[in-house]
Amino acid sequence: MTLTEIIILAIIQGITEFLPISSSAHLILPSVLLGWENQGLAFDVAVHLGSLLAVMIYFRNDIGRMFVAWFGSGFSREQTDDSRLAWWVIIATIPALIFGFAGKAFIEEYARSALVIACTTIGFGLLLWYADKKALLNKHIYDMTWKSALIVGLAQALALIPGTSRSGITMTAGLMLGLDRESAARFSFLLSIPVILGAGLLATLDLLSAPDAVDWNALIFGAALSFVSAYACIYLFLAWISRIGMLPFVIYRMLLGVILLLFVFA
Repeated sequence: MTLTEIIILAIIQGITEFLPISSSAHLILPSVLLGWENQGLAFDVAVHLGSLLAVMIYFRNDIGRMFVAWFGSGFSREQTDDSRLAWWVIIATIPALIFGFAGKAFIEEYARSALVIACTTIGFGLLLWYADKKALLNKHIYDMTWKSALIVGLAQALALIPGTSRSGITMTAGLMLGLDRESAARFSFLLSIPVILGAGLLATLDLLSAPDAVDWNALIFGAALSFVSAYACIYLFLAWISRIGMLPFVIYRMLLGVILLLFVFA
């Protein structure tokens, strides 16, 4: 990989992992537009590690409170807000684990085409617009129940289909359940931690059995860039989302989907 490829791909990963605009749609753009080859499994693991570190450091206080509360009162009748939130993250993660193991092979073989990604980018973008337009925005993240957590988790399982956007579909579900925009985004970001961690561990196992040589300089630089861009993305998104809403991201998804369709049928 060239330095330009490392910079662009790492920044794309860091930003699109958390914005509701589909990281898979963006990661195929360089190959479609510029003819770049796949970045390889090692680089993919590295940039995901950078994104994971960014979200864990940003939410370190929340994670610390949830961890202490879950072990302190998570198995008692007197639950706290933070222990319940920890349970909701666990419950919402289960569907992705089940469907991920069950459908991974099928999705890898049949659903990673540019046409599928273009259609899901547009379709789920319109669903995000509808959810944001009709949202009541009257619930806080601590108002969630196990049922609402499970619904968000089932929605997250749909993100196994490339182009859906994990953050986009979980925020869509959160908005439909009445969460305010910031709460929907925060729960989506917290939910990304076990998902990215699990995906990274599986990719690392595959990497350990791969015979390819590893360019450690590229991996370290890529991970660092992904960390910086992901952290900035989370900070700015949470600062602005209550004011700007989801419409700018919906419009962007429409344009991106149309561009991909043009290349598919050109």
